[in-house]
Amino acid sequence: MQRLKHIFVWLSRITHCRGFGIQSPTDYWLVRYVINEHWPYYHYAEVGREDCWLRQKMGRLYLRLANWRQPTVVVSDDYSEYFKAGCHKAELVESVSFVGATLELVRLVANDELDMTSIYNKVDERTVLVVEEIRRYPKLWKTIVDDDRTGVTFDLYYCGIVLFDKKRTKQHYIINF
Repeated sequence: MQRLKHIFVWLSRITHCRGFGIQSPTDYWLVRYVINEHWPYYHYAEVGREDCWLRQKMGRLYLRLANWRQPTVVVSDDYSEYFKAGCHKAELVESVSFVGATLELVRLVANDELDMTSIYNKVDERTVLVVEEIRRYPKLWKTIVDDDRTGVTFDLYYCGIVLFDKKRTKQHYIINF
């Protein structure tokens, strides 16, 4: 049943496939070669022997994001092996509070108690924030997208990606992931 739902979601977002309609070359490149990359990455065989197709899909996205961003610190969680495979030099820390002045690549799971103020205080123009469960908490996601501190946002249905580069025009994209 879950696979059938995935097919329905994919078909409903078919017009947002592979970066169609994105005018920014930087955003198009990010969608085409990081978010929706279809070629196998060098560490796919080493990590990701998952039973759940969605967990594997999300893990591979995190590997590609870590490979693109090359963070120095990664918060340890269920997907640590993917982040570490994407960036070997990344140091694993226990929580966001252990991170120094700024965050580089952060994965959050949306919930009712999520306080974005503490996150916003530790971001800069290179920060990439991934928020999971955006369909379960649409008000939180809308608040993040509309916030003046955020820049370009990507709605991948299963998660949202937020970039904080204020030099770029604020945009919100729906991506068929």
